[in-house]
Amino acid sequence: MQPIIMLVIFILVASIAWFINAYNRFIKYKNRIEEAWSGIDVALKRRFNLIPNLIRAIERYEEHETKIFQNKNDYLDGSTGISNRVEEESQISKSLRGLLALAEAYPDLKASENFLDLQNSLSEIEEDIQKARNRYNSYVGRFNTLIESFPAKFIAGKFGFEKQNYFALDLATQRELPEVGFSESRDSKK
Repeated sequence: MQPIIMLVIFILVASIAWFINAYNRFIKYKNRIEEAWSGIDVALKRRFNLIPNLIRAIERYEEHETKIFQNKNDYLDGSTGISNRVEEESQISKSLRGLLALAEAYPDLKASENFLDLQNSLSEIEEDIQKARNRYNSYVGRFNTLIESFPAKFIAGKFGFEKQNYFALDLATQRELPEVGFSESRDSKK
């Protein structure tokens, strides 16, 4: 009878150890997702803070409606959920591409050192956003896989861990290319 008791104790201890390990993995990925989202949020705020400078530079050449950027405080306070932020980010990205396309019509603006610095800063920020988004999506994928895995999905259900959404911008919005006008001086050189 002694070996049976030892076997039961071993199975019980192994089950508890597995349960604790699985729970801790959920917590680890949940925290990593939050940390990765924070990285995205910082990069998005940096980009959003750069937008008024771009607008001011372009407005010197043409008045342009920038309603999408007027709700800056609502966007930056983080009160909206991730899925809403992704939707808002798609709209802002589309408007920003249109704003940069508008700058194409003004050779003096494109040659301005200030505007070139702003464009370079924007490019660096876009790279940071992409890296942060890849990191976030990687952790979301691992977390979601863990939630769907047997038998960990029982722990997920018991403790309320739910699948997370990926941070993927609307592909249709990303693929839309802004119409770029070429100045007459370029056309006359051909």
